[in-house]
Amino acid sequence: MSEMTTTAAGSFKHYVEAFRPHQWLKNVLVFLPALAAHRLDWPTLLISLEAFVCFSLVASGVYVLNDLLDVSADRAHPRKRHRPFASRNIPTAHGTWMAAGLIIPGGLIAMSIGWGFFLVVAGYFLVTAAYSLHLKRHIVIDICILAGLYTIRIVAGGVATSIPLSVLLIAFSVFFFLSLAAVKRQSELVDSAGRGRLRAGGRGYHVNDLPIISMIAIGAGYVSVLVMTYYVNSPVVMELYPHPQMLWGICAVLLYWITRTVMVAHRGNMHDDPVIYAAKDRISQLCLVIILIFVAGGVLM
Repeated sequence: MSEMTTTAAGSFKHYVEAFRPHQWLKNVLVFLPALAAHRLDWPTLLISLEAFVCFSLVASGVYVLNDLLDVSADRAHPRKRHRPFASRNIPTAHGTWMAAGLIIPGGLIAMSIGWGFFLVVAGYFLVTAAYSLHLKRHIVIDICILAGLYTIRIVAGGVATSIPLSVLLIAFSVFFFLSLAAVKRQSELVDSAGRGRLRAGGRGYHVNDLPIISMIAIGAGYVSVLVMTYYVNSPVVMELYPHPQMLWGICAVLLYWITRTVMVAHRGNMHDDPVIYAAKDRISQLCLVIILIFVAGGVLM
């Protein structure tokens, strides 16, 4: 009886792991329009929470489909071979109904929020499906799509809450997440080089592309900081913050964090998605606290 309970618990753990709940952190971006507009009333936050749940369900469904498609490549990877499908802890036959059981409820929640939001979520699903099936193997297109998928979450938050989005905020998101997408590829290429391989598994990049990818990572990151300086000096920020000059500190912190993140990837010390890495990294956590202090200073001082 005890052995059966342990097996069942282990199986449940593997199913939850296949949903990649740690990746739900990325869906916090749907709250950004409400936070940026200082719309922190309960109805707005509740709709944002519904949008978060919706994106988490749909994204988990897509991750399951992606793992099914990548199962052969994952089994040859030193870390990804431990994923539930690659390690055979979950039969691949279960993957289809698992994905449907996540994506369909997510779609129903999207429709309950509104048709505009549903169309954004449907677009997100179609783009992620195209990425998983084919586009992730194409150089440059892949990182542009990843940057777009992050930005879609912000757009979705704005559509769900009917909050207009600043063009500068969207531009910042595109360049910032293009930088992180390039960092992700940079870390994969560094890992491939360390294992004596000429290509990143399942991607279109060669190890010789590493200098260019690194330049994209640092260049796009610095452009995002430049866009942030324009945003900090924009009329909407001047209106929202009694002391907008405090927000310039955010630009300095971002400049440091982006530079350090690229260096960490260059040294082969980033083994996670950059967003997940940032959530675990002490220095990144400290940078976030400092940014929040600058935001609070802009509001309160």
